[in-house]
Amino acid sequence: MRKVKVLVVDDSALVRQLLLEGLSRDPGIEVVGTAADPFVARDKIVSLQPDVLTLDVEMPRMDGVEFLRRFMPQYPLPVVMVSALTKKGGQITLDALEAGAVEVVTKPASNLHDGLNAMMQELRTKVKIASTVDVSRWKEYRGSKLRSPAAAGQPKKALAVSTDKVIAIGASTGGTEAIREILVNLPPDTPGIVIVQHMPPGFTEMFAGRLNQQSSLVVKEAKDGDRVLAGQALIAPGDRHMRVRRTGGIYQVRCAEGEPVCGHCPSVEVLMNSVAEQVAANSIGVILTGMGRDGAQGMLHLRHAGGKTIGQDEASCVVYGMPQEAFNVGAVERQLPLHRIAEEITRMVKILEKR
Repeated sequence: MRKVKVLVVDDSALVRQLLLEGLSRDPGIEVVGTAADPFVARDKIVSLQPDVLTLDVEMPRMDGVEFLRRFMPQYPLPVVMVSALTKKGGQITLDALEAGAVEVVTKPASNLHDGLNAMMQELRTKVKIASTVDVSRWKEYRGSKLRSPAAAGQPKKALAVSTDKVIAIGASTGGTEAIREILVNLPPDTPGIVIVQHMPPGFTEMFAGRLNQQSSLVVKEAKDGDRVLAGQALIAPGDRHMRVRRTGGIYQVRCAEGEPVCGHCPSVEVLMNSVAEQVAANSIGVILTGMGRDGAQGMLHLRHAGGKTIGQDEASCVVYGMPQEAFNVGAVERQLPLHRIAEEITRMVKILEKR
């Protein structure tokens, strides 16, 4: 198979060398060049024609977000952001994902030896995932289909009672923007939502905070014991499995450490299975863009339990992996483009209310 050609962009010479050496350990990856800033990177993109860009988030002459917004429309490439786990770095990374970056990898903050090895393993995997994304097609779809937030600025609904229905959403690569598109187009009285998005620890809280500002729903990073309430969306912490449990007349989430399931913690599979077992016919499961098969069997379990299920279609996915696996095993009742999923969730909620 042809090697994935990578251009490494980072203002630190040491980091560039570490990334070059770490990526080159994979026989399926070839680092064709490095660049100290986006201006050099622009010229090397033209001359070297890489398949994937790794891009530092914080750079002195121009940060990664500005680079994406200015240069990538001319030369669309899959981009993996390399971010420091700081508040500023996290916010810039979320901006970069909104601007079209495909994935994010965090630089180790401590235990540099073990942390660097784990980071490089993750980076090699995500570079290969990114190489499968047709960015030009995805950007064209985004430009023509995605709507601006319809609910931003609307007053939040008061959270007073538990929901008797639960909407579970799972996503991975490309999921941050897919989740945003859905949440900003849901009404404030939507039943309680629980979400697993594959994301590094520390970023899920910032991601939830941003969605809380953009949506008429209350959005927060889940804490162990949080109640599932109408008008609220809970996002699983980046290093905890999240499960739904029924306690008397209310639903709560349980968030706990655990071994990866389907390669991930948090895992969509874990969430969907818990919703199938605890909520059953009063649930809606949604599987969105992402690489792999996490959530496919859980979605099937949920559908067999009487829940409604939705899968994102191939054309609107950044990576049509998780939705395809769920569709192939018969877990998807309705397969739809991203811009129609919020409307379909609302329609399904009305059906559940008539039961």
